[in-house]
Formats: sequence, structure tokens, C-alpha cells
Amino acid sequence: MSCDVNGKCEFQDLINRYQVPKWPKLREVSDDYIEHTSHTTLYDQSSPAIKLDLEKCIKCSRCVTTCEEVQGMNVLGMFNRGRDRHIGFVHESDLELSKCIECGQCVSVCPVGALSENTSWREVLSLLQSKRKIMVAQTAPAVRVAIGEEVGLPPGAIETHQMVAGLRQLGFDYVFDTDFAADLTIMEEGTELLHRLKLAWGLEKTDGPVPPLPMFTSCCPAWVSLVETDYPELIPNLSSCKSPQQMLGANVKAVWAERLGYKPEDVCLVSIMPCTAKKHEAKRPEMGRGGYRDVDYVLTTRELGRLFRFNKINMAALPKEQYDNPMGTGSGAGVLFGNTGGVMEAAVRTVYEVATGQEMPSLNLDAVRGLKGVKEANLSLPGLDKSVKVAVCSGIKNARHLVEEVRNGRADYDFVEVMSCPGGCIGGGGQPKTKGPDVLARRMQAVYNIDRDMRLRKSHENPQIKEVYAQVYGEPNSHKSHELLHTHYNDRSKQTELGYSDSLKEDAPVP
Repeated sequence: MSCDVNGKCEFQDLINRYQVPKWPKLREVSDDYIEHTSHTTLYDQSSPAIKLDLEKCIKCSRCVTTCEEVQGMNVLGMFNRGRDRHIGFVHESDLELSKCIECGQCVSVCPVGALSENTSWREVLSLLQSKRKIMVAQTAPAVRVAIGEEVGLPPGAIETHQMVAGLRQLGFDYVFDTDFAADLTIMEEGTELLHRLKLAWGLEKTDGPVPPLPMFTSCCPAWVSLVETDYPELIPNLSSCKSPQQMLGANVKAVWAERLGYKPEDVCLVSIMPCTAKKHEAKRPEMGRGGYRDVDYVLTTRELGRLFRFNKINMAALPKEQYDNPMGTGSGAGVLFGNTGGVMEAAVRTVYEVATGQEMPSLNLDAVRGLKGVKEANLSLPGLDKSVKVAVCSGIKNARHLVEEVRNGRADYDFVEVMSCPGGCIGGGGQPKTKGPDVLARRMQAVYNIDRDMRLRKSHENPQIKEVYAQVYGEPNSHKSHELLHTHYNDRSKQTELGYSDSLKEDAPVP
């Protein structure tokens, strides 16, 4: 009953379907259970994002196949033979020591609870009930088109404002929209991109080193981890912008809390994200200051569903409620962050108008829309007599291929968006495990529909963004912006083990 996938478990469904009276644990049916498992670590909670419980594993190998064939990471593998056969990380080391980027795609395909997110919803529930802190929630763009699946609605149901109402019923004092921070990201990242382009074109000069092209997006923490562990030479190519989650966190703790007279440590910020890697991102040492973290807890979409069910909140039946200000307004460009290609499309809307002084002929950048793994587009900038070549990539296997093309000089881009999960955040490792061939397509179309129906569709036209620059940051990429909204990355290539397939090349063949 205490299992995190209770009620959402395929194995449990089969047991109920065929009326199996009891399913004993291995130790109850094997006299030498301890002897045969003494050399195996049954539990791995070394990562803040993902945990492994081998007692629940049914050895189906879905996770191993996904890690190798879909994501091309080769971090998970099968060890030993017979009843001792089990999944594990390279050299059977801890997950945290492996080259796992914590994208959570293995969790998404696990039919039981052997692999799951390292849950925090119980801790958050305790804080909500204790009333010891000011409880603040932020919700990511992709969550609003998937949370309905946790309460029985079809994929793509848009439940934005019912979700806000549900969070308030849980006890949150304030609910902010990560779309606001996505718009903030576009202002910072777009300005950074224009600066790099103008330096490359000779339109600007700098006393320091010229930052390289292509510039890669930095919104996806799993992609950032891949660069740090596998491609550290590309760290200068990463945008220095924090992700929207962390930008909103910095804004809440360092700006908003002070204005309302709260100490940062008296505010608990909980992010509702479609992603498992966001849990690790929030724990990075640079994501905070003065002894506190900008984001205290990260819950996946599935965890929010559990909170609603545990508290018997029928979210779908709740009346609509609005986000709180001053971080409650996001543009259509901001909500596009939920889809692969969305960051690119949002950035192009702003960069084009800032660079040319003209409106885009069409706000929809169809060339980067859809579920295709790699997409390209050329953007002409009238008045500058320049063009910008961009690429969009989702899925780490596709990202690896694209990076190799760039490194070998076979591809020449100015700006590249990378999302580690197929389809982008809508297919994140923390999203509901809904089955069906068109689940991602329906979530994606819902995001496009939200953007289409909004009057505010450009990040730079968001009045709350204009206000925060006028009152706090001055202008994009200012000293204050770099202090709170930008970050740095670290070469971690020597701190992690080899991938699983690499280790097999070094070790003797298994007889």
C-alpha cells in the first residue's frame, strides 16, 4: 500500500485481473535468499532524482532497452544469470557515480515501482500541514496538459486553472506560473544569442574571449549533465542562462520574498515539473545563495497526482482559479517551452523583432514543430542582411548524433535547442505513464492550442516581464541579471564511471 506506484502498477493490475490471492516477496519463498543477494545492492537512492528498488523488479528489461536504444546512454545493463539476474548501473556502482543524466525515461517505462523518481511529496505534505513556512508552488508549461491524465482525463486535456485551484486546496499560499520565468529566460537567452551573433558577424567587439557558436540551450538539466560528463569541451557553447525553474526560484527567494518582508529561509518553493532531472538541478550547489536553495522541492506531475488522490481532491471538478501575481502571467511563447522546438520558436519571436525592429510575418515557426527527432530552419533577418541557421533536437540519442555532426564539421548551426526526452518536456520522465500511440501528439497539440488562443504570444511583450526589468534587473544580461539569472557549468567527465557498453568493451567477455 505504501509503494509509490500503488494503483498505477501494471503488475498489480495483472494480479487483480487474474485474482492472484497472494504474491510473496522473494525472501518468503527462497531459503537462501540472503546468500544469493548478499553481493547485490537491493536499493539505490544515491541520486536525488531516481531511485532503484530491486525487490520490486520483474526483470522485464524495458529500462535497459530504453536507456540503450531510445536514449543511447547505455548506463543500465543486466548482470548475472538465472535467478541472480538483475538490472544495475555500470560496474554495479551507485547511480550517482554512473554517467546517468537522470532523464527518467527508464522510470517512464518501468511497469512496477523498481525504478521511480526519488519522491518528495510526503515531505511537502508534512510542510503543508504544519504551516511552518510560506508555501509557494510553481507549475511548468508541460504539466498543465498532462496532469488531467492523473485524474482520469484523456491526454491533452488542458487543466491549467483547475490545477491552480487544486494546489490552493492542498494548502499552498501562492501559486506562480513557470511560463513567466520562461519569458524571462527568452529575454536573457535571446540577448545572449544576439551578442554572440554580432560578435561573430563583426558588428560588436569585446575585450575578452569571443563566446563560440553554435550556442546551445541550457533549459534541460539532463542535457546539461550530458555536456558536463561526456562533452565538456562544449561547456562554453552552453547558454549561461539558468532554466526557467531556477530563474523563478531566484526571483522568489531573492526579490519577491524581500519585498513582502519574508526571509528566504521562511519561504518553501515547490516546483511541479514533468522532469526527474529537475530534482537534481535544484540540488546543484550554485542554485542558491546565503545557505538556502532557490527551489526547495521538486515534484513530478505524477507526484502531484498522488497528492491530489491522497487528499481526495477531485481536481477536474474544481472551479478555475488564476495564478498569483507578480509572477502569474506568461505568454504563448512561454508555454511553448513544453514542446520540443518550443524554446527555439519562443526565442525566434523575440530575437527577430529585437534585431530587425519588424514583426515576424508569421509567429508560428512550422519548421521546428512536430515530433521529429531533429529539425532545422533558416531565419533571415531583413535589414541586417544576415541569416541564422537553427536546429532543434529531442532525445539524447539524436542529440549525440547532432553533436558529432557539429564536432566533425558536417553541420554548421548558430543556435541549437536540445531536450533530452522524446517530444520535449511533454514526454518527460516525470509525466503520467499513459499508454497509447498518440499521447505525445495530443499533449503537443494542446500546448500549441494554448499558444494559439492567447492574446499575449511574445515574451518581450509580457507586462510583468517589463515590470521586473524596470524595477529589478534594468535590462537583459545586466550585472543584476547575471547575479541571479545566470550560472556556470563544471567539467565532470572525470567524476563518473564509463557507460555500460564502454565497460563491456574493456572487460573480458561474459562466458
